[in-house]
Amino acid sequence: MTAALGLLVLLMVLVAALRLWPRVRLWRAGTPAPVDWRAGLLALPGRYLHDVHAVVARDPYAARMHAAVAGGLIAACALAALALLPPLGASRVLAGLDALAFLLMLAGTVAVGARRYPARPQRLSGGAFQVLPFLLLGLALGGLLAAGTHALALPPAIGWSGLALAAVGGLGLAWSVGAGPMRHAVAGATWLAAHPRPARFGHDRRDTALRPLALDAEKLGAETPADFTWNTLLSFDACIQCGRCEAACPAFAAGQPLNPKRLVQDLAAAMTPGGNTTYAGSPYPHARPVAGTSGLHAPVIGEGALVHPDTLWSCTTCRACVAECPMMIEHVDAIVDLRRFQTLERGAVPPHAEAALAELRGADEPGGNPLGNRTDFAPDVPLMRERGGAEILLWLGTGAFDLRTGRTLRALVQLLRAAKVDFAVLGEEERDCGDLARRLGDEATFQRLARLNIETLNRYRFRRILTADPHSLHTIRNEYPALGGRFEVVHHTAFLDELAAAGRLALKPAGGEAVTFHDPCYLARYNGEVDAPRRLLDRLGLERREMARSGTRALCCGGGGGAPLSDVAGERRIPDIRMAQAAETGAALVAVACPQCAVMLEGVAGERPDVLDIAELTLRALVPAEAPRVAVGV
Repeated sequence: MTAALGLLVLLMVLVAALRLWPRVRLWRAGTPAPVDWRAGLLALPGRYLHDVHAVVARDPYAARMHAAVAGGLIAACALAALALLPPLGASRVLAGLDALAFLLMLAGTVAVGARRYPARPQRLSGGAFQVLPFLLLGLALGGLLAAGTHALALPPAIGWSGLALAAVGGLGLAWSVGAGPMRHAVAGATWLAAHPRPARFGHDRRDTALRPLALDAEKLGAETPADFTWNTLLSFDACIQCGRCEAACPAFAAGQPLNPKRLVQDLAAAMTPGGNTTYAGSPYPHARPVAGTSGLHAPVIGEGALVHPDTLWSCTTCRACVAECPMMIEHVDAIVDLRRFQTLERGAVPPHAEAALAELRGADEPGGNPLGNRTDFAPDVPLMRERGGAEILLWLGTGAFDLRTGRTLRALVQLLRAAKVDFAVLGEEERDCGDLARRLGDEATFQRLARLNIETLNRYRFRRILTADPHSLHTIRNEYPALGGRFEVVHHTAFLDELAAAGRLALKPAGGEAVTFHDPCYLARYNGEVDAPRRLLDRLGLERREMARSGTRALCCGGGGGAPLSDVAGERRIPDIRMAQAAETGAALVAVACPQCAVMLEGVAGERPDVLDIAELTLRALVPAEAPRVAVGV
């Protein structure tokens, strides 16, 4: 009887392979991508058992359910296949082990069903996924009866009945590999081995930089599914539609027409004609009408295509979807590839974004401000061109032209002087770092700005670049190296924490005023820095209260990826949602560490906590003898 189960397993593998082959041909139609198959396959068990399950385990119920179902299924099928070997086919011990594996799978299957019936959580997709528990039940229960009959010498009729039940469930699961819930199992394992960002896997490793675009390519960016790399197409089929990205997405929460789960499913469906008629999950909020046209060589974006442009421009590039995805899908990479074609080939960007890009191309600054005015917030700051070098190069960023950010930078400059730090700024030699251009898809402008900035930076002597802007931090630290610019970059919260720890800043702790810290996406998720800002707040004697979403899982302020310029309408504003989360803590202060976050959160109308940058809070706690008192917040 166990040998018969082994034959069923072989038949399931054959059916799954035949059903999957058409998808394999579609994946292969994508553009080439280098993959170290040997390293990827060797790393696959660790990536699956450690990295995938580290994300799955954020939902303990789902983790136990998945471990039981997947572990039981794999073990049961492997043991059944072993029974095809003549010496083992008659073993009652092997049959008993197989029965235990099917029993484990059965326990997990019950959990799968209990999660979907009688009420399915909104973020989970329905349709074929509602049938999945019954297919799993058929294989698990049938396999248990068949293997158990052999192991316990039960009446053969029980075993044959179980085998028939297992065949229905098992072949149903194998059939769904072609276009159903089980496709993710095969595609997902292959995707994890062929992942384009191997540095994402392992302990505390991070790879978040966008890859440079070859500007001499025949086509710039992705217009059709065939323009994506083959393993990117593979990644779309790895999606299990768990909805974790949907639950984390700030644009979805705000009612903008973006649902990252639906987008990935649309990108998977875009490979074949017919649109995405089988999708049974949450739609795009306030979805814009589209024709639904699809095909391997058909445009993906457009009112006459499958995905509306407003969906594409709603993304803040915060990577919350990426961080929550258990299959490690790179949603933001795909969105930026699509934006690159829209911007560079079609010139089809939102009006305000186009105005900012025009200024970046002509004035090297998105607001069109003269570069010589960058130091107007504090005209007496030392300039690199006059000194030739300094220990610290203070990168001011685009926010230096903004009155609100000027308050943060003045506080930071006074703290540096109080700590006797040897620093200087580039002044009018500092161009925009290129972050905005790159996220909006204008790779050509990004690369031009980056190369000019790298050339300027290489002219001077300094040990580290200091910045209060996480977007500049990420771009210079992580994206300039691909263009030849390698610099040590530190965020101002980490640097101030260093100074305080070394005794170079004499701080007088406050009286326990309650504060909650808003983690900037480009500092926390992109660069993994969550501890330094909190250590510094603790040094200030503040009572720190965490929001429900904090650290690397914090909600975006809505200011990244050019979203404020795209200005896609929704039901609510993202900063309003975030400020409501801050208010729930009862804290009177929201500490920020990013100029864009400060602007977005201070723009929330009505009664709300005060918003102060950590540099302003630190200056407020500075012992008077160390620096002259200033009116922070004026």
